Amino acid sequence: MTAERASDAEIADAAERLRRAAATGVPCAPVRELIGGWDQDAAYAVQRAVLDGHLADGARRVGHKIGLTSPAVQRQFGVYTPDYGVLLDSMVHTDREPLDLGRFLQPRIEAEVAFVLGKDLDGPSVTAAEVIAATDFLLPALEIVDSRVAGWDIRITDTVADNASSGAVVLGTTPRPLAAVDLPGLGMALDHRGETVSTGSGAACLGTPLAAVVWLARETARRGDPLRAGDLVLSGALGPMVPVTGPGVFRARLDGLGEVHADFVRSAAEAADGPAATSPADRPGAPAAPRTPERSTA
Repeated sequence: MTAERASDAEIADAAERLRRAAATGVPCAPVRELIGGWDQDAAYAVQRAVLDGHLADGARRVGHKIGLTSPAVQRQFGVYTPDYGVLLDSMVHTDREPLDLGRFLQPRIEAEVAFVLGKDLDGPSVTAAEVIAATDFLLPALEIVDSRVAGWDIRITDTVADNASSGAVVLGTTPRPLAAVDLPGLGMALDHRGETVSTGSGAACLGTPLAAVVWLARETARRGDPLRAGDLVLSGALGPMVPVTGPGVFRARLDGLGEVHADFVRSAAEAADGPAATSPADRPGAPAAPRTPERSTA
């Protein structure tokens, strides 16, 4: 790698490397080998090139996701700002909808607050008050984070280029008004097979998920891709991500927002036969584990 800016050819090669990994299901080498480890403008150019291919194939943009909202993760990457990716219609799923494990390469899961916008947010100086006024409602969400880069061997340019390591999102089905939710104080617990595997709070997401959406509105406007009415926005992780190692159900409980379930199955054929719950606690309708979510220190 050099300190020089990536060329158009290097950006195109990086985009092709990521496209090939997604198409074959075989993770690739880091794209920082091609575009360098720090040039985020080049990384977003790769992201756009990959997404343009999906759009040409008929995919539709439905919103954005925010990554790197945890100070601990930012320190890991040596950057002190979040990043973002684009959500496509094929990535969005409903609570308890079976998810074919075969569509992912190296999936991990994390709980988030999803914002659904009722108004455009277009400007480099969007305020928190404007985000509040533009938010139609909130939903609990589970993001399946995935990487096309082998072994999750990523730096900031790798994850940005790879659409902020996006995989899929599962949305809860009961909307809540923003005014009814204490976003900084919101507690989260993520359960799997009857055990709590991740805990956190709204404060772990840039102090509050609202601040993350303010950052996103400004950054997407600056890069010419502003937030629009109807957009879905994943505001960032509330606690540590957890590897998905096999079939089963993950359940997230978010204070004031309710629950959302991600049901992983081995194949599309198995999904047609019903949920792949592997214990009574995995099954929809099972009682919540009697634990109080801890506050994240991240």
